[in-house]
Amino acid sequence: MADSQRIEDLRRRVQTDPASIAFAQLAEECRRAGHYQESVDVCRAGLDLHPGYLSARVTLGRALIELNDLETALAELQHVLKSAPENLAAIRGVAEIHHRQGSLAEALAQYRAALALARNDPDLQRTVDELARQVEPPPAPASADGLTFEQMQNEFLQNLMPPPPAPALQMAPPPAAEETPSPLAPPPDAAPIAAEPEPAAAAPAAAVDAVAVEETQPGTTERDRSLRLVAVLEQWLDAIHVVRAEPRA
Repeated sequence: MADSQRIEDLRRRVQTDPASIAFAQLAEECRRAGHYQESVDVCRAGLDLHPGYLSARVTLGRALIELNDLETALAELQHVLKSAPENLAAIRGVAEIHHRQGSLAEALAQYRAALALARNDPDLQRTVDELARQVEPPPAPASADGLTFEQMQNEFLQNLMPPPPAPALQMAPPPAAEETPSPLAPPPDAAPIAAEPEPAAAAPAAAVDAVAVEETQPGTTERDRSLRLVAVLEQWLDAIHVVRAEPRA
């Protein structure tokens, strides 16, 4: 009842003095009361006399949103933001227009700009969080050390240590001319005997490929593949240390 009385008082005031800036108050009270068309009419009549009254233009834009005249409302609010880029009501109005039009990315950007000016607004924060879940994809799952299986595999292959060198072939010395060849000695024209190669570490690329096959197994998670890859690499490095630590003949 009190709001209705206030609106009536403002109407009489504006009717008595059409040039009064009280039109802005009347238009805002009408908008809050749900009288959107009257709010638009009062704003337009007053803005003809006071075109620089930005708060009245914001009221006009917000009333037009409620009437679903979104393009006209957007033009009015953008006009306000050219002169007052941090006008919170205008920013929220632009965000709501994009939201209603289905332009969610643009709406999210505007809502975030509004939230930067009103950090303690829980409704605005909730709207930003909901839109962010719709617009922005969730982050990719990471392994225990922060890398995915593919990233770990690529990192390992790029920084792969070379395998230990194979032992040189041992050539059997030819028998002396004046000595009688032993019955167990190979003939002079026999092919040189190669020393049996030391056991080498398993090829790392093959090991990595073997772990990668697990991607096709049901129930295998990213963490399982990462841990399996780490275990294979540790075994390969241990094999390298063993080979290098053995004394040469």
